[in-house]
Amino acid sequence: MRKMMLVGVSALTLTTGVLSAQDTLRIITWKGYTPKALVKKFEAETGIKLKITYSNNEEMIAKLRATRGGGFDLAQPSQDRISFVQKKFPIYLPMDYSKINTKQIIPSMLAAVKKNSGVDGKGYAVPFCYGTTGLIINKKAAPEAGDWSDLWNPKYAGKISYRLKRPLLIGAAFGMGKDPFALYGDKKAYAALIEEVTQKLIATKKMVKNYWTSADTQKANMTSGDVVVESGWDGIGWQLHKSNPDIDFVAPKSGALGWIDTYAIPAKSKNIEGAYKFINFMLKPENAAFFTNKEGYGTASNGAEKFLKAEIKDNFARSFTKADIDNIKWHPPVPAGFESIESKALERIKAAK
Repeated sequence: MRKMMLVGVSALTLTTGVLSAQDTLRIITWKGYTPKALVKKFEAETGIKLKITYSNNEEMIAKLRATRGGGFDLAQPSQDRISFVQKKFPIYLPMDYSKINTKQIIPSMLAAVKKNSGVDGKGYAVPFCYGTTGLIINKKAAPEAGDWSDLWNPKYAGKISYRLKRPLLIGAAFGMGKDPFALYGDKKAYAALIEEVTQKLIATKKMVKNYWTSADTQKANMTSGDVVVESGWDGIGWQLHKSNPDIDFVAPKSGALGWIDTYAIPAKSKNIEGAYKFINFMLKPENAAFFTNKEGYGTASNGAEKFLKAEIKDNFARSFTKADIDNIKWHPPVPAGFESIESKALERIKAAK
């Protein structure tokens, strides 16, 4: 009789009224990444109660460092914020990819995250969602524009804009036919490449109408007609397209720059199996599509496009072919000292006459 009474309920719940570690899943994540409808659906399907803490990269790292990987069962750091922390402070468990339904994940994205979250040959994360930086183009005014190199194309002189931040340097390098990420193991070679990029941007500075600093200035540039080619975020390009079909986000031929937010399992997770269940649940195409339809971010789920709203689906279809997705240059962890090289370069570009 007692065994029958315990079916589906933990002994701890019966005796104390408190959920056991296996009955709960403590997640530290970004706002918007756990829609209420999906939370309810997961809890109903698994019987696992979700306890959600909203955070950001800096806070996640700080909290997990302070507890040496304790306090949470699942975390969602960005892929370029994992390996350098893991090397110094082992706050995550290696990912057991055999417990992940990898058929649900875009292969190129999974490979990038395995590599960029890797330490000593082991991957520590699974991709969840992504966003990109590329070009926002007025296709009526600049029909041939389509690569980073158009940010210094004489055809568009006086009608070009970009933001003076490190993605500009990275994108410009790719536009010059170089691979800056391939030089992350060679500081001297990287500094030499950034010098080439700096000289290119200084030499072509007079072609630039202005430097945008926010989403609002990105929009104002294009809606005013003062700018026809600018670096920009995918979501902003799609918003502009909605009001003016001539304007759209374009993935550069040499590759859009991409960020990926992931799933990683803290070292002292008390519900590892629950964590894997949640990862597989959220990357299931129909669930991933629900998230993308609601928040607008790209999803790492393979097959989710079948469930996307027409408007969202059209945005991705216009801007990205499968080849464009596979060609996204995912930001790897930035080596120590490299940001100093970049910041000095940006200061020189800004100060140049």
